[in-house]
Amino acid sequence: MGTDAPRTSRRRGLKLLVGVIVGVLVLTVAAAGFGWWTVQRSFPATSGRMDLTGLDDSVTVYRDDAGIPQLVAKTEHDLFFAQGYVHAQDRFWEMDFRRHVTSGRLAELFGASQVDTDVFIRTLGWRQVAEREYEALDADSKAAFDAYADGVNSYLEGRNGADLSLEYAVLGLQLPGYSPEPWSPVDSVAWLKAMAWDLRSNLDDEIDRALLSTELPEEEVARLHPGFPSESAATIIEGTPAAAPAALSERALTGVGSDASADPLRRLSTVIDGLPELLGPAGGDIGSNSWVVSGIHTETGRPYLANDPHLGPAMPSIWTQMGLHCETVDANCRYDVAGYSFSGFPGIIIGHNSRISWGLTNLGPDVADLYLERVNEQGYELDGAVLPFKTREETIEVAGGDPVVVEVRATGRGPIVSDVGGDYARIVDGSEAAADGGEYALSLQWTALEPGRTAEAVFRINRAWDWDSFREGAAMFDVPSQNLVYADIHGHIGYQAPGRVPIRKQGDGTVPLPGWTSANGWSGYLAFEQLPNSFDPERGYIVTANNAVTTNGPFLTADWDLGYRATRISQRIDERIASGTQIDLDFMSEVQADTYDANAARFLPVLAGLDADGDAARGIRLLDGWDARADADSAEAAYFAVFWRTLLERMFAEKLPDGTQPVGGDRWFSVVGTLLDEPDSAWWSDEQAGIAGRDEMLLAALDDAWTETSERLGANPKRWQWGRLHTLTITNQSFGTSGIGPVEWMFNRGPYELGGGSAIVDAVGWNAREGYEVNWIPSMRMVVDLKNFDRSRWVNLTGASGHAFHPNYVDQAELWASGQTRVWPFSKGAVHDAATESLVLRPDPDAPRVTEPATSEPAAE
Repeated sequence: MGTDAPRTSRRRGLKLLVGVIVGVLVLTVAAAGFGWWTVQRSFPATSGRMDLTGLDDSVTVYRDDAGIPQLVAKTEHDLFFAQGYVHAQDRFWEMDFRRHVTSGRLAELFGASQVDTDVFIRTLGWRQVAEREYEALDADSKAAFDAYADGVNSYLEGRNGADLSLEYAVLGLQLPGYSPEPWSPVDSVAWLKAMAWDLRSNLDDEIDRALLSTELPEEEVARLHPGFPSESAATIIEGTPAAAPAALSERALTGVGSDASADPLRRLSTVIDGLPELLGPAGGDIGSNSWVVSGIHTETGRPYLANDPHLGPAMPSIWTQMGLHCETVDANCRYDVAGYSFSGFPGIIIGHNSRISWGLTNLGPDVADLYLERVNEQGYELDGAVLPFKTREETIEVAGGDPVVVEVRATGRGPIVSDVGGDYARIVDGSEAAADGGEYALSLQWTALEPGRTAEAVFRINRAWDWDSFREGAAMFDVPSQNLVYADIHGHIGYQAPGRVPIRKQGDGTVPLPGWTSANGWSGYLAFEQLPNSFDPERGYIVTANNAVTTNGPFLTADWDLGYRATRISQRIDERIASGTQIDLDFMSEVQADTYDANAARFLPVLAGLDADGDAARGIRLLDGWDARADADSAEAAYFAVFWRTLLERMFAEKLPDGTQPVGGDRWFSVVGTLLDEPDSAWWSDEQAGIAGRDEMLLAALDDAWTETSERLGANPKRWQWGRLHTLTITNQSFGTSGIGPVEWMFNRGPYELGGGSAIVDAVGWNAREGYEVNWIPSMRMVVDLKNFDRSRWVNLTGASGHAFHPNYVDQAELWASGQTRVWPFSKGAVHDAATESLVLRPDPDAPRVTEPATSEPAAE
């Protein structure tokens, strides 16, 4: 592997309409046709007075020098109205784009290229589920969503096109006359479906196992999907993971083990992989770190709570920071909360109020299953009878084209996904089940396709005051299932696993099953009381990093993160406790930025024992004495990353079915790490290259890696740096991959040279199948001080604003890249003192207008 290896990661994006418009865009941008006035006209007013229809009383919006808004209101209605208004001020294009994704309406904006995506989303019925969830909300939650939507629409009133965001100016060149429709509460609720999809469980692993089974014996498939190493890796609650039920020997879908099944399975994988990523790449590496330390180990005598969710990098950041404060907290106005919110969604997702703090990581239970269905024109077979499909018709509007009408069919378990385009329809081609000449289809059962209560859970958690009220909110957090960590001002810490987790009649959810028998499928969901939790554990801390939970509960999945990050965090905390030094805020942030590479550490003693010469020997000398830290300026980290990628390609690329080649990360750390103790395994051989055995394979990879690193970074290894290979370009989710350089220049930012890596605490991940560029990141970092909230720290990936060229568009990125954080003011006095601007929103029956000149002085409360 040399200079021909891919140097950029694949990014999913949306192409602009082709044709004459490409030339128009290039010429327009090149000629500065947009101009600074067009760029700035969408920048919102952030100081002075604004009179708005729909408010009951005034609301003050304070902003600090990073543009982070803190809202102070007298009523809950006004608080959420103002949140909707401010989110729309800062991020409305992002909100509009997201709702087009979640409702299956991207083709309305971007044309025929997005029809397949829309068909898939319509087939799953995200919008219909969101509508049912909204209608089922309790009165308080529904009122909050309604007020939020009214606030968004108050901002939209009288604004359009470039008045809202620069993206609309670009969109107007290919879609003249587009005007966003009013915001609805269902637009907000539907965002939960996108969260659930991008944080889905092991559907990709199911497909991967089936693909591997077409060419490998079952024992080798198991080797390539190792289980959680409970004897060596940290669990969330002390103990070992719950054992999986016995897996079924029948691997029904597509005749696993048959060559004919390979292409259809790859097509299925490609279709799923091609869907828009609103949070990031699905699978084991989209996760998070969170941990909480009791006051018995801290300098303050009160807990610290840290969280850094690992999601896909996006411009603007997936998160937007915000504070929501009732002027007087009482039964009529119950919120005093701050943290990270999603634009388009009311409330705070991760953060703290005046009494408790909480963080999230992806729990990752297995909540989705595929079934092979026997079908005909009358319906689908179940236990010898033919049942009629549930059907509905969907019309997809297409920019620049005719509408597309599709019929969606569903069984009692879920939608028929093989109706989605030719790729899905052909998945059963060549299957053993289809050998009798019958017709077959695929259905998907997924917990997110039933209405849940997560939208209500957010508000319950925002206003929780102790462990019991927190768990009452957690009990409603159905989808996506998350690890919830907790701390409070009284010194308590806790953990709760919430979520809707299916109980299977047969099997462990690792392979698809026949749908024509009721012996397969789900019999119900686990009760909340069955899910693991822990309160004030004896060891005084709790760590979650998508690792296995414990035996204290039922089987949740066979596909845990394998615990490299969780083990490292636990080791750092244990070492600090053993040293007798109390844990402080700096230590918490230091651990978040930890770059120790357990994979490299596993290899170093093996490599040091090789009998090498030439470039391989030079590589071994370079690694001699390395501390296995993947820092941005490390020459050793750069060389080892190239070696690791080279080794994976040499060992597996030609031996595995297409679509299953290694991407790196914790799974492949474990696979190859285990093989290091099996030096004569066939996986170490390459007959074409004349390589036999582990040592020969390692030497060949070391030699090739020296050549490639020299070609990429120069002949002098003293000048090699991991960050020069490991770069991040923060990409706009809509126009950032348009293929038009000037347009991408307007909306994207970077590259940033970074350290860290896959399955490292500083989880700046990369895909070994594609290159070294970053494709998932700690999307934010926070450390909460339960003794004094005003000492807490936070940083976002980009900035508060979604407006390109705004001063707060990307102003936090350099801090984030260097592992630094900002002070997090929370108390009203601290918020006021930190404010550089304030905007007073006031009730008025007339249309919104600025009635007083802007001032840089904070307004009085």
